[in-house]
Formats: sequence, structure tokens, C-alpha cells
Amino acid sequence: MTRNFLSFILLFLTLTVASEAKDQRDKLIARQVAVFYPSDFDSVANMPSFALIKEFPAIGKVPDSWKLNPVFFHSGKYSCVSLPVKKGTSLYGSGETTGSLLRNGNDITLWNTDNFNYAGFDGKQLYQSHPWVLGVNVDGTAFGIIADNTWKQKLILNDSIKFISEGPAFRVIVIQKDSPQAVLTALSELVGKMDLPPLWSLGYQQCRYSYFPDSRVKQIADEFRNRKIPCDVIWFDIDYMDKFKVFTFDKNIFPDPKGLNDYLHDRSFKTIWMIDPGIKAEEGYMVYDSGSKGNHWIKDKNGKDFVGKVWPGDCKFPDFTRPQTQKWWSDFYKDFMATGIDGVWNDMNEPSVFEVDSKTMPIDNQHRGGELLPPGPHLRYHNVYGMLMIKFSREGILKVHPDKRPFILSRSGYLGSHRYGATWTGDNMASTDHLRLSIPMSLNLGLSGQFFNGADIGGFAENTTPELFGQWIALGVFYPFSRGHACKGSNDKEPWAFGPEIEKVSQMALNRRYRLLPYLYTLFQEASSTGVPVMRPIFFADIKDTTLRREEQSFLLGKDLMVIPKWAKNPAMPKGIWRNISIAGENSQNDQYQPDVKIREGAIVPVGKCIQNTTEYSTDSLTLIISTNANGFAEGRLYEDAGDGFGYKRGQYAFWTFSASTKSGVVTVKARKSEGRLSSKPKMFKVMLYTKNGVIESSWKKGPVLNIKFR
Repeated sequence: MTRNFLSFILLFLTLTVASEAKDQRDKLIARQVAVFYPSDFDSVANMPSFALIKEFPAIGKVPDSWKLNPVFFHSGKYSCVSLPVKKGTSLYGSGETTGSLLRNGNDITLWNTDNFNYAGFDGKQLYQSHPWVLGVNVDGTAFGIIADNTWKQKLILNDSIKFISEGPAFRVIVIQKDSPQAVLTALSELVGKMDLPPLWSLGYQQCRYSYFPDSRVKQIADEFRNRKIPCDVIWFDIDYMDKFKVFTFDKNIFPDPKGLNDYLHDRSFKTIWMIDPGIKAEEGYMVYDSGSKGNHWIKDKNGKDFVGKVWPGDCKFPDFTRPQTQKWWSDFYKDFMATGIDGVWNDMNEPSVFEVDSKTMPIDNQHRGGELLPPGPHLRYHNVYGMLMIKFSREGILKVHPDKRPFILSRSGYLGSHRYGATWTGDNMASTDHLRLSIPMSLNLGLSGQFFNGADIGGFAENTTPELFGQWIALGVFYPFSRGHACKGSNDKEPWAFGPEIEKVSQMALNRRYRLLPYLYTLFQEASSTGVPVMRPIFFADIKDTTLRREEQSFLLGKDLMVIPKWAKNPAMPKGIWRNISIAGENSQNDQYQPDVKIREGAIVPVGKCIQNTTEYSTDSLTLIISTNANGFAEGRLYEDAGDGFGYKRGQYAFWTFSASTKSGVVTVKARKSEGRLSSKPKMFKVMLYTKNGVIESSWKKGPVLNIKFR
């Protein structure tokens, strides 16, 4: 799809045949949620939906007063839809792309692409596709648009929202709510909610392409522990494999994977190992032989097995639309996980193919489908290939460990992929530009339903300077997914690799994250139940304040904390009092690296002890950071459960609520368990009360009520 042709579509839009007449299938499927159909909608060519968790029955007709009515039209082979945008409306979401937080004026191609350094397509065509737009009106009311369509398409955001697809006519789902937060909750009810991840996955994680041999991995782990730098996970890139063949181990450099995993577990590390979709076409290789015997490969247009080059050389690719292939793939995880692996990294699953201009397989390759999924070309299934891969990887892992929460990281994704795994923003580079880009990229992924995300800390490609790493890790500890990563051929990027000063910066930054884990875990529970992300744009603090709509240097963690990097210049601030706090003994205002973290007036934020990893995590002793409002009141809450397993779905959790009130110069702080069946020991509390005159710190006290006097 060329830019000239897109210009042609826009120029002659008035000459195209368009229809906004109500189709008899148009319906309300939830309160203030409607689905609209083009007159020539073909269910076989579009269904089932990959975004929605199910088909929602009608609860009524679309009222005549409905404000956002899509216009369906065709131009040549393209199926299109347009929705008007009022002047002053702010547009967000649209998944993973470079650029500003505010998406107005953007053209984005929804076609998952291996885009190293974001260098191709002006960074507007990356690893994931989210056919979704969040709009916020001038008055703070909001809407959301889902183009329920997996085919390759273009999203154009200007005076209207346009989806221009290379597939058949598709339906559109429109959400209209009183706030963007309410829109995101409605979105989560449609596309599903993410199960709570294991607590350990919220810790810091260290990766490189690649750590090998096994002695090098042990050295990295021991350095973290010896230097008292908090960390929970060590990652394994493709070099652990035998000639890059998935589900194998190179016996020369990783002769005993289980022994290595045991070594790391003994030191309280989890391990995550990579699995790619490209299967080396080599007879005698068990995965390839069984795949060929079961006829599991994607076919070319002539019905022959498609062969494309990836890391192992000539590869064939599983056809995840086939039920037989889904089971075949899932079953490989039994022996793989038996070595003590804790999590899986599904990479290269756009799917990436080397030595071709398209960077992927031909669009006329054939997927054969089965049961719910009809057969169709790669043009239809490309954008959901990675989503299918992680879905059936997750199923395989759950078969092995039904009582553990799976962790999967995927580079490729589609609207709804959050149901199966976390993601990151792909192969960025070590540059100040990419450091700053990480904030709007992560925010918009969160505003597209994928809240468990982050960027490679330090930058993946090219060498990182000490200054850049210091700034990046100080920021990156506040990403929902916090992982340092480095490309082969670049300099070492562990926290101690840049000298004593940056090691101390890293240690302090990570101490801040680990102390905040009680608050972060509570935010993850909130996000998993409401769809409102952990990392939020500043304008969420006041949805009617349009001066906040473009702010992308700083961001919110939940509703109570604001993070402002040291390099932020004149960031837009919400009204009200936001007080700078110390989390781990730092004085960020006199620090050139640690971002300022500010607490909202009227908030109580629980923080834990300084720990080295999440096996030491406990909520038995909590510090309550408090900033009362003008009425002397504040409130907060804490969520806790076992940190793993699914007992929380059966009531094995606890919510604690905290309140602070002021009377006659005395602040009374109360803590009580308000919900859940999880039993817990009596807690110890300490209070740090932030006032206009400074900080008042209490002693430790056991019990549900604390009284603090101040004048």
C-alpha cells in the first residue's frame, strides 16, 4: 500500500461509494458499546474475532442519538471505514509505534515487522498491531474504536479515524464513556483481562544476546548477589541452543541445563529461555521430523511446505491455525520445562524471515485452519501469528505446571495478546532519543490493553555510555516490565559494567523499585481487574485539563505517584499538591540520575523493605508514605496474595485499606483488612508523613491504629 495511493483515497473520498446507513446487524452489546457492520460483511472472512474473548449478544438496538457512526466504503481492493473526530479531540492507543504520545496526525501500518533499531518505515511499522484508538474529547469524555480485522491495514489519524484494509469488509466496535479510564475498563471486558503474573516477574531482570557458556551465566548471577544489587531473573537468548534449534541445548556450552537452573534457583534467581517459531529444516532433528510427519508446516501458494531463512538457516514454520499443530507445539514444553525453566521468551514471531525485502513470509502463503479457524492466506493470519504462538506456548506450560502462573514474553502481538503474555518494545538502540521514546511507547501500549510492557534498559543495539545507562536504569525501574538487555557485539551492560558511580546509581534505582513492590503489585491487581494500566499518562490525573494531553516526559504510576525523569524539561503538571518523596533513602532533588517521584495529596502509598529478590518479599512490615489533602485526609490500599498460583481466584487474597484523618493537630492512621480470605500475621507499620513543613517519621508499631502528633 503506497503513500500515493493513500493520498488518492483521501483526495477522492467524496467520489467513493460510502454507507453509514444502519445495518440490521448493528447492535448494542454492552452499556455504551455498539458494534457496526458493513452491508457486505462476510463472517467467514472475518470470524472468529481474535481481539474479542467471545461473541457478545445484543442487548438492544443502537439508538438514533448515538454520536460515533462509522462510514464504510471501498476503494478498489481496499475495505475502509471512517469515523469523524471533533476539533480538539486527543487520540491515543494504536499499539506499538514510535512518535509522540498524542497520535493525532499519524499514519500507522498495522503489519507486524521485525524492525531493528526502529530504522525502517519511519518507525511506524513495528512488531505489533493493535487496531484500536482511544479518543479523549475536550470535556474529558472518551471513546474507543476497535477495527475487528486481522488483515494488513493502515490507520490514519487526522480529522477522522480511518482504517484502510487489504482484506474484506470488516466490522467496527465503538465504546462511548464518560472518561478514558471507563473506556479502558470496557475494552478489557471485550478483549479480556490479564491474569496476575507471578510476583517474581515484577522484579528486575538481566539479559544479553547472549550469556554463554554456563560458567558466564553463573558469574553474572554471583556478581548480582555479591554486589548487593537486586535482581530476580537471568535470561537465555538463542546461543544456548544446538545450532539455534529450538527445544535443544548446546551440550558443549550448556551440558547440564537442569544443574544450571538448580544453581540459579539456589541463589534465588528465576530463568527465562528463548523459543523461536522457525524450525530448522534438518532431518534427524526431532522437532523437524515430528513436524513433517504431522504435516504441521505453513504451505506456500502451491501447497508445498514454505521454507524461509532465520537464525538456523532454512526453516519451516508451524501453522498455529491447525488444532493438531497447536497440541503438537504445546506438548514440546513438557520436557523443556522439566529442566527447571521458569519462563519462556517467544521471539522472532512476527514471523521474521531473513534475506527478503518484506522481512516475513509471502502474503499468499496458506494457513489451513481447522475447527473454529477457517483456512486463509498469510495476509489474514500474519498479524496474529505471534499471538497464536504464545497462546499455545502458555497452554503447554500450564499443562506442565498447572499450579503456577506462567510467564511468557512475546515480541509480536495483536490486540488481546495481553491475555497470554507480556511484551517489550523490541530492538531499540542505545540513544537518548530511544530512552525518551520509551515513555510514550510504553504508555500507548498500556492504553491499548497491554499494560505489562517495558523497553530494553540501556538500549539493545550499539554501545551504551555510562551517562546513558545511568539515566536509563534510573527511569527503567519504573517500567511495568523492567529488564536490562544488550545486543551481541555491544559493550557489557550490567549495572556494574560502567564503574562504581553507575553501579551505585543502579543499586539505588533498583532499591526504589523493590521497596515499591507492595504498591506495584497492588497496581498490577488493579490493572488485571479493571484494564486501567499500571503506567499512565499524566492527563489521567485530570482528564479535563487539556494542557496535560501532550505530556510524555513524565508519567503516573497508578493514580498516586508521578515519575519525572531528570532530563524532563518543563513537564506539564496537574493541579494540586504533589510532594517529592524519598523511597529508599535517596534525595532525588540533589541527584542527577534518580527521577523525582511525587505523591498526590490525599494518598497513602505502602512500601516494603529493601530486599535483593522477591523470595524475600513480605508485607509483614510496611512503611506508609502519606500526604494528606487540604482537609487533612488521605487513603490508600494494599493487595496481597501468595505471589504465584491461582488461589487468588478462589478468594485466597487480602485487601488492606489505609486511611489518615486529622483532628486538633493529630493525624490518626488506620489500617484494616477489608476483603479476602488470605490469612496474614499482624503487621508492623511505620509512617512517613509528608507535610508542607517537611517529613514526620513515626517509630514502628504493631496494630491497626497509629496516632501521630504534629503542629
